[in-house]
Amino acid sequence: MFSTVSKLPSKVRRVLETSWADTFYREVFCRIDEDIFSVLYSGSASRPNIAINLLVGLELLKAGNGWSDAELYEHFLFDIQVRYALGYTDLGDGTFAIRTLYYFRDRLSKYYLKTGINLLETTFRDITDAQIVDLVVQTGTQRMDSTQLASNIVNSSRLRLLVEGTQRTHKILSEADKSRLEEIYAPYLKGSSDHYSYRVKGKDANQSHLQRVGATMQSLLKELEENYAEENSYKVLERLFSEHFKLVEKELLLKEKEEISSGSLQSVDDLEASYRKKAGESYQGYVANISETCEPKNKLQLITKVQVEPNNVDDDKMLADALAELKERTDVKKIYLDGGYGGEASDPILEDLSVEIIQTAIRGAKGQENKLHLSDFDIQQDEKGNPTTMTCPQGQIVEVNLARKTGWQGHFDPEICIACPFQQEGRCRAKAQKRDPRYMLSFTLKELRAAKRRRAYFTYKKEKGNLRAAVEATMRSAKHPFPAGKLPVRGIFRVTSMMIASVLHINMRRIWKYETDISLSNFISWLFSQKISPLRFASVFIRF
Repeated sequence: MFSTVSKLPSKVRRVLETSWADTFYREVFCRIDEDIFSVLYSGSASRPNIAINLLVGLELLKAGNGWSDAELYEHFLFDIQVRYALGYTDLGDGTFAIRTLYYFRDRLSKYYLKTGINLLETTFRDITDAQIVDLVVQTGTQRMDSTQLASNIVNSSRLRLLVEGTQRTHKILSEADKSRLEEIYAPYLKGSSDHYSYRVKGKDANQSHLQRVGATMQSLLKELEENYAEENSYKVLERLFSEHFKLVEKELLLKEKEEISSGSLQSVDDLEASYRKKAGESYQGYVANISETCEPKNKLQLITKVQVEPNNVDDDKMLADALAELKERTDVKKIYLDGGYGGEASDPILEDLSVEIIQTAIRGAKGQENKLHLSDFDIQQDEKGNPTTMTCPQGQIVEVNLARKTGWQGHFDPEICIACPFQQEGRCRAKAQKRDPRYMLSFTLKELRAAKRRRAYFTYKKEKGNLRAAVEATMRSAKHPFPAGKLPVRGIFRVTSMMIASVLHINMRRIWKYETDISLSNFISWLFSQKISPLRFASVFIRF
C-alpha cells in the first residue's frame, strides 16, 4: 500500500506494468528454480544467503544490457523498472553488498570445475522449456548458426606472450629462490612484457630474442620442477615452451608459425581461448553456437540452445554435440543451417535421430558441372540406414548390395545404359566392368550422407523464402551488448554463462514484444468494432 510503485501516478504505473520488467518478472524471474542451486551451499544451520533468484536475475540483466558490475548495482538500487523485474516494489527493500554477487559467481565456477555442470545452463533449459510449453511454440523446425566471440585478453605478440609467461613464474618463487635465480630473471624484470617486446625492433632481433627466451624457459623448467611443478604458473610456462619450441638432436629450435596449433595458448590469463582464421580475419577466443525455432506457423520464435567452445572447434562437432539434447527436449525434425555444418561427426547422429538438415550452402569442392553427382541418384534406405535400391536420373531402378571393399554397389542393365545420353556424353558415374558387362556404381555411407545433404540443398534452393536467414539477426542480438563481440570476461565458463544470460534476455524481449503485439492487435480489433467518429478513434488510440 505504501510502496514506491503504489505511489506512482496511475498512468505511469500502467506503463511500468506493461513494460519488459513485468515480462521479465513473470517469464524469467518467477521460473528460476532455486532448489538446483542448493548444492552450492551448506545444508547445516547457518546465516541465510541472499535469494538465489535475485542473484541469477541480476546476472541475466547484466549480460542482456551489457552493464558493468558497478552499473548493474546502481540500476538495482535506483532503477524502479529493474527492481520491479526482480520482484521489488519499494526502493528500500532487498539491499545487499555487491561482493555477494562475486561470491555467487565463484561458487558457480568451482561447482562447474568439480562436476562439469553449469547451473546457469540448467536454468536456461528449464525456463525455456516451460516457456515453449506455456506459449505453445512449435519446435519441430529449427535453425542454427555460429559466431565468433573475443575473450577479454590482450592481442599479444609471440614474444610478449613468452616473456609474460616467464615473468609470471617469478611471482610464485620463495625469497630464497628469487635470490638464487636473480641472474636468469634479470633481463625480464626491468618492465612489463609489453615494454620488453616494444624495445625489440626488426624481424631478426625478434627471432633472436625468441630463441633467448626459449633457452631461459628451458633452464627455468629444470630449476623449478622439484618445488613448483604443481603450480599453475609453472604449468603455463611448460605449456608455452612445448607449443613454441622443439628439441632436435638436443638442440633447442624455435617452431615456425605453421607448426603451432590453433589450440595453442593465446594468453596467460585465459587458458582455454584458441586461435582461428576465418574469411581472411584472425580471431582469438571462443565460438558460440545458437539454435532457435523457425516454424513458419509460430508467431513467436525462441532460442532453444546455446553452446560455447574454443573457436577452433568445428561447426559440425557442435551440431553433433547439440543433437541428442535438442531431440530429447524439443523433438526437432528439421534444422536449417549453412555449409559449415554436416559431416563425419554429425551425419551418423542425424541419421540415428531421424533429423533432417537443410543447408543453404555446401562445403567442399563443387564437382564437375558436366558430370553427374551421387546426389543425382535417388537412393532409398531401410530403417537401419542401409541403402536398398537406387534410381538413376533416367529412371532405371536397381538393387544395392554391400561389396567386400568398395562399400555399396548398384549394377545397371548394360543395354539400357548404352542407349542412355548420360553414358554417351561421358557424364554418368556408373562404369562398365572388365568381367561383368553391367555398369556399376559404388559408394560409401559417408558419400551417401554427403549426397543426401547436397540433394536437400538443391531442393531447398528451388523453394521460396529462406528460413535460415533470420538467425543472423539473432547472432547479432546475442553479441550486441558487447562492443565488437568482445566479452568483458575470460575463460570458457564465464563466457558461456554470459552468453546464456544474454540469450535468456533475448527470449524475454521476444515474449514481451509478442504479448504487446497481441494486446495492440486485440485493442485495434475492438476499436474498429465500435461505431465512433475518426477523431474519437484517434484520441482513444493515442491514449492506449
